[in-house]
Amino acid sequence: MKKTKKTYHHGNLAESLLDAVDELATKFGLEAVTLRACAKIVGVSPSSAFRHYSDKRALLTAFATKAIHQLSDSMEAAKKLAIKEGNNAFSAVGLAYIKFALDKPAFFRAMWREETIYTNDENYISATHQLSSHLQAGFAETIKDDDPHSFSPQELLAWSSVHGLANLFVEGPVGKGQTKEQKMKIAQDMIKALAPAFG
Repeated sequence: MKKTKKTYHHGNLAESLLDAVDELATKFGLEAVTLRACAKIVGVSPSSAFRHYSDKRALLTAFATKAIHQLSDSMEAAKKLAIKEGNNAFSAVGLAYIKFALDKPAFFRAMWREETIYTNDENYISATHQLSSHLQAGFAETIKDDDPHSFSPQELLAWSSVHGLANLFVEGPVGKGQTKEQKMKIAQDMIKALAPAFG
């Protein structure tokens, strides 16, 4: 069956181009992303794409910004659901971080690639500050926090552990050939092993 060309809603081309980045990067890696290729996927002329993003770096900056917001939102939603259901909020937030990486590897890879984005972009800076605040505040308010304006050793341990495992999954050294469910079980066991550090 022939795949139909994607369409976009009027006035939403900028967002549709970011969807195209996700599609391209997931299949071929972030290096394969170009404004022209994204415009082709969406079904518009390159000149239309350039009206929204001045160059590839601007496009990837917007993509990275969206990724950081989505990760932050995923963690917050996981925390609220865990509290509502009486589950361990710290575990839920850590698992949400890793699940985000497994579900959206292109977004995960794009977030901190400073060589491909404009790190002085206001929206990007705002997004990174929001995520940092989230993590500095007791790992999304799930562990004891004496200073919400700096990282405690416990917060750094939590973040580096879940980010490290997520990265190992996405890049392949750990969990290669395993299902998402198996990888999440590995993540669950690792987070359980972290628990004594927060007791």
